[in-house]
Amino acid sequence: MKIYYDGKTDLLYIRFDEEKHQIMNKRVTDDIVLDIEEDNKIIGIEILDASKHINLSKVLPIEYGSYQAVQTA
Repeated sequence: MKIYYDGKTDLLYIRFDEEKHQIMNKRVTDDIVLDIEEDNKIIGIEILDASKHINLSKVLPIEYGSYQAVQTA
């Protein structure tokens, strides 16, 4: 599992599986989007406005880097 945080956009992304998958996005709330793969397994969670929902100092380890949303066909 890896956790990415983009401070410019306040976006937190939790990735459970590092393999490449065809995914679909399912919006659960205005600020939470699930990445779901072909077998209906959740492989990622995207949290918008993350600092409003989570105490980021308690989410460790955070791997800082750029996050690019995966586009689905």
